[in-house]
Amino acid sequence: MTPDPTPRLDAQMAFLREADRLKSVTRATRLADNTRFENSAEHSWQVALFALTLADQAPEGCDLARVITMLLLHDLVEIDAGDAPVFGDHDAAALAAAEAAAASRIFGLLPPDQAAQFRAIWDEFEANETPEARFAKSLDRAVPPFLNIANGGGSWIDYNVAWPRFETQIGARIARGAPQLWAWLAPRARAVFDRLAGTRR
Repeated sequence: MTPDPTPRLDAQMAFLREADRLKSVTRATRLADNTRFENSAEHSWQVALFALTLADQAPEGCDLARVITMLLLHDLVEIDAGDAPVFGDHDAAALAAAEAAAASRIFGLLPPDQAAQFRAIWDEFEANETPEARFAKSLDRAVPPFLNIANGGGSWIDYNVAWPRFETQIGARIARGAPQLWAWLAPRARAVFDRLAGTRR
């Protein structure tokens, strides 16, 4: 007798319905046209599109499908833990614990085999040790500056960020996994910071 697929499908659909809540998590980054703040689902889509488009920037032998999977899953924990702006003031240890608990709950909605698979991919992204994770992390860090360049400063203005802090805190992380992308972003970001510094004098 063929097993009833309904329980598995019920679990998968429960996970997908829960994932829809990511659309309601507002991030600190504005859209390129500066009309509103983006949500976390939009960010996940955009950074996955970055990976697909910039596949030629990935390390040799990098599994691009795994990178895209990481990027589609990486922010689901924000359903419970919320968005923590990179330049915001928060307790890193408390945030990590909240996100790990969220991963257990959200991925735990899936059938056990998928729950284990998705959680392992999320853990790999967080550990940032494999070539896929390093590339994915670098892209994740690159999208907000890309948008801030387009919208004239965005969250850099909101958090009163200066170039040295951005270069150290963000630039180094982008360069670690996507050096050519950082080489493209850096002068464009620096031009925005220089313009903002002129208006603050």
